[in-house]
Amino acid sequence: MTYLLLHPEDLDGLVSMADAVDAIDKAYAGAAEFPIISAPRRRIHSPASVRFNTFPGGIHTLGIIGLASHAEVVTQNGPTQDFGNREHQICVLHNSHDARLLAILIGAISEKDLGYTTQTALRTGATSGVGFRHLARKNAKVVGLFGAGNQAVTQLLALKAELPIETVKLSTRTRDSRLRFAQTYGPKFGLEIIPVDDPRDAVRGADVVVCATNTNLPVLMGDWLEPGQHVSSIVGSNIALVRAGWLDRPRREVDDRVVERASVIAVNSREAVVQDEQGDLFEPIQKGLIKLDDLAELGEISIGKRPGRTSDDQITLHKNNAGMGVADLAIASCAYQRALATGRGTKMELPPVTADD
Repeated sequence: MTYLLLHPEDLDGLVSMADAVDAIDKAYAGAAEFPIISAPRRRIHSPASVRFNTFPGGIHTLGIIGLASHAEVVTQNGPTQDFGNREHQICVLHNSHDARLLAILIGAISEKDLGYTTQTALRTGATSGVGFRHLARKNAKVVGLFGAGNQAVTQLLALKAELPIETVKLSTRTRDSRLRFAQTYGPKFGLEIIPVDDPRDAVRGADVVVCATNTNLPVLMGDWLEPGQHVSSIVGSNIALVRAGWLDRPRREVDDRVVERASVIAVNSREAVVQDEQGDLFEPIQKGLIKLDDLAELGEISIGKRPGRTSDDQITLHKNNAGMGVADLAIASCAYQRALATGRGTKMELPPVTADD
């Protein structure tokens, strides 16, 4: 049996952000039609703060099923979460018709146009891109952005892929980080990036508000929001961090009023909200502000099972609440097909598995 082994250098520039958004949109749609091909992310922790993440899933229309995984050291640093070390992501692709091993991909897939790569930022940005596609106003030009790290970069890539954005108003914890980001990425993206000192100024007049931080405490308040805005938020929470005593309470990126004011609330996975007791949504549910069934999954919106934006006046919210295997494997499958077409990677031989094995 032959499978393809792809190392980080083989994955360089195989997938664009537009490719990733399209692939993930189709993957979520497929999972909505055949739910048992997808499952939420699972995490386990060692006493030394090493977290191992697994992301099972498949895309039956592409004939792919498998798993993505990576390990990292997670530390809590006051109001933020830091990563002391992150090891390479590994994606294992099997044929969903006969179970054959097709490929093993080691390392992050760098974005084709910008050459940008981090462990999970391409998938996270592209998943937000699916939300921008279905929930933002089509003529959105002004973005309010919270955060200036790796995730903020791929959020802008996704915004550029999906919407005609021109201006970004940037709020961060420090003035230096705002200025650096604006000077670096304004020219790269061809955008006017305006650093703002007051976070409310980032929201005022924006068409889309994107929270791409590593905060443990809310950075966006619902009372700041204006009619017609789409909100995208990426911080998830993991109740295990609280139970281990590493966090006082689940992480939050938006306050309860954001959730209350949203006419449409989309998530990657409803099950993950409950499994991980994710603060931004689980806490409002516990308080009776919303019900679990009020949350529409992205795939349900994609196939028309649940409504997305239906008016220009609605406030919409996409809580990019959990990395999902269907998303990782959608990008990995795209990279695998491009690698086959361009002769990248190393073909490896395995002996056949006998019935006794």
